[in-house]
Amino acid sequence: MVSNTSPPQKGCMYLYAIIEGAAARQYDGAGLNGENVYTISNGITSAVVSAAPANKKIRPERRHLEAHKEILRRLMEETTPLPVAFGIIADDHKAVERILANNQEILVEQLARVQNKMEMGLRVTLDVPNIFEFFINTHSDLRAGRDRYFGSNSEPSPENKIELGRMFDAILNEDRETFTKQIEDDMVPYCFESKRNKYRNEREMANLVFLIGRDQEAEFEKGLLKAAGQFDNNFSFDYNGPWAPHNFVEIDLTI
Repeated sequence: MVSNTSPPQKGCMYLYAIIEGAAARQYDGAGLNGENVYTISNGITSAVVSAAPANKKIRPERRHLEAHKEILRRLMEETTPLPVAFGIIADDHKAVERILANNQEILVEQLARVQNKMEMGLRVTLDVPNIFEFFINTHSDLRAGRDRYFGSNSEPSPENKIELGRMFDAILNEDRETFTKQIEDDMVPYCFESKRNKYRNEREMANLVFLIGRDQEAEFEKGLLKAAGQFDNNFSFDYNGPWAPHNFVEIDLTI
């Protein structure tokens, strides 16, 4: 439900996002702990908020994270929000107004940057039974190191095991850089920007996010198919989205 109801003037406020303009919104019962979600505006930008506990503690439980994501999803259906990091709470209505005033220039700038855009994610992983054996079979220098340290009947020393582990890590990171750069280059025509995220596990060879136009999703998918076609069946491409542009919002709110 969208309404023109004003938010409460007292009590702590949980922040979900910043949006452009002054159009009032209300999502009944959709916020954290079933609270109504409102907007507080200064006429130029608006904060999307709901009532928050007085102790200012919101645990990152699944139900809270899902409620936060749901509000962003609803906003994405109507506009392009600047997502606020999970867990940000202001003292009261006036504090939210101060946030909008103190950060107005950067908020306007960032809203313009992501207007009519959305975020897509891509993870590329190695789908092989044993990643070390895969690298042994595809890198002769690592194979030579394995044979040198483990080829005799004697037990390799701890130092030799550490050295082989270092060789593996170095080759893994070199390949990650090569594959990630190749995908980034291939996707240049299909996005406005791309960014790298941290690898989540040893099998992950690329972890990227892309900023694309709202009407660009079909072309983006075609681009991914072309990029994936340059990799063999040992690589799995898993893309997700669309999302609010979390990774492309560069603001540190002055509260």
